[in-house]
Amino acid sequence: MSVKAEHYDIIRKPLVTEKSTMASENGAVVFEVSIDSNKPQIKEAVEALFGVKVKAVNTSITKGKQKRFKGVLGRRKDVKKAFVTLEDGNTIDVTTGL
Repeated sequence: MSVKAEHYDIIRKPLVTEKSTMASENGAVVFEVSIDSNKPQIKEAVEALFGVKVKAVNTSITKGKQKRFKGVLGRRKDVKKAFVTLEDGNTIDVTTGL
């Protein structure tokens, strides 16, 4: 299977948080993905980039917060997270990076 450049556009980076570490104990990996990507695209990209079988993909969108920078009101970007559950026996080491 060839790796297309668009797969790197879909999957931005792995997220390493307390919640994602707990999810990894159950065979799930959490990625930040592009806001306009859908579940089949995410599944195809993960399988192509890492060479694993994906069981399920769950997504959530976190709305960006309003923040002040030097007195000027600004807004952080919205972030889409993908919780990718892998088939038994498949693992991804997120510490190596893409």
